[in-house]
Amino acid sequence: MTVRVDLLKEVVVMAFDTVRTNKMRSGLTVLGIVIGITAIVGMTALIRGFDQSVRELFATIGPNTIFVQRFGITDFANGGEIRELLKRPNLTVSDARAIEQQATTLQYVDLELGAGVGPRSQQRVFYRNLKTRPVLVLGTSEFFAEGTRIPFKLGRFFNGTELQYRKNVVVLAYGPYQRLFEEAGTDPIGKTVRIGSERFEVVGAFGKRPTPGGFNTNADDFVVIPHTTYQRIYGMRVVRIGNLGSLSNIQISVVPREGISAQTAMNEVQAIMRARHGLKLDQPDDFDLFTQDSILKLYERISQATLFALIVISSIALMVGGIGVMAIMSISVTERTREIGVRKALGARRAEILFQFLMEAAFLTSLGGLLGIGLGSGIGLLVHLISGFPVSLPWWSFAIGLGFSASVGIFFGMYPAFKASRLDPIEALRYE
Repeated sequence: MTVRVDLLKEVVVMAFDTVRTNKMRSGLTVLGIVIGITAIVGMTALIRGFDQSVRELFATIGPNTIFVQRFGITDFANGGEIRELLKRPNLTVSDARAIEQQATTLQYVDLELGAGVGPRSQQRVFYRNLKTRPVLVLGTSEFFAEGTRIPFKLGRFFNGTELQYRKNVVVLAYGPYQRLFEEAGTDPIGKTVRIGSERFEVVGAFGKRPTPGGFNTNADDFVVIPHTTYQRIYGMRVVRIGNLGSLSNIQISVVPREGISAQTAMNEVQAIMRARHGLKLDQPDDFDLFTQDSILKLYERISQATLFALIVISSIALMVGGIGVMAIMSISVTERTREIGVRKALGARRAEILFQFLMEAAFLTSLGGLLGIGLGSGIGLLVHLISGFPVSLPWWSFAIGLGFSASVGIFFGMYPAFKASRLDPIEALRYE
């Protein structure tokens, strides 16, 4: 055991001396390794940070909220063609009323105008001499806040009476509230604002929603008014797309009752919608039902595919670096042929020569892996400091980076090491 430990120490010292005496060659040898590990660690940090931020966003919306749309992102993810999707009938206000009247598993049914895949109403909001940039105008029922679970900052949401009598009341999202009132230290409740050419009384204001990656995604640039008021002012927005069909801006969201699973509620909503659209048993749905969980699962698939593609691309850099290691180690074996002959003449066995050169290759690539881990971590932290983009540096990304780099050294150093161990000592001593 003592002999093996001494041999290991000697090999490590010799490997370090080889790197130190051939700095330029060693640097070029591990450059591909450094680039590959830097990409793996840096991008893993950014992707993991973004992933955690997205999960926090979905957690605020609620996993049980079910959305009914004419078509959505899940249809495209499952290979749906836009020409076929546009043949589907538009959702209507009557669809929402039918679900509300016939469903027994639902607690809330919210009709949302301006939130579908069709045309959207965008208007500036004015208060005295202040104004916002154009923001999204949504017309909803009194249950919008319960379904979306956006935190309240001030005031309340409009009620059923205001919805029934088409009152000009508005709830501001955090963006318009901050621009018009918070920056000036003004209480918005009861104030009158102008949305486009219509005047509205402010009854509440939402708090700030988390945004993926800390980006300014305009997630808080909207206002909410009763859908009856929306219909009176803006009408049912429908746009024709040539002879392919039309798009409306209607979305329906529902929340199951306490103790009712989302899948049970989805099955009931699906049955009601299929009956309303007159679909036969062998006909597919002509609408899209999805939950936040299904969107999150779709996002996870995309995230995993992105991470896998990153690892594949980075592996190409590692392979190039490994080929460089093989070439340099082969040159090193040729240059040190006489040294190998002397060591063999003094009693060194083939396994010891093989081990020596493998350790040199592994030392080189592990050094490149450590440099890559440092650079990748530094890039992630720098991006976070400059842009606020969240980063995550899990320990396993370091372990993978170091393991990959050492494995590349051992794999690509095997041939030169085997070649060195097979040299004939007499021929090696004659080599000049």
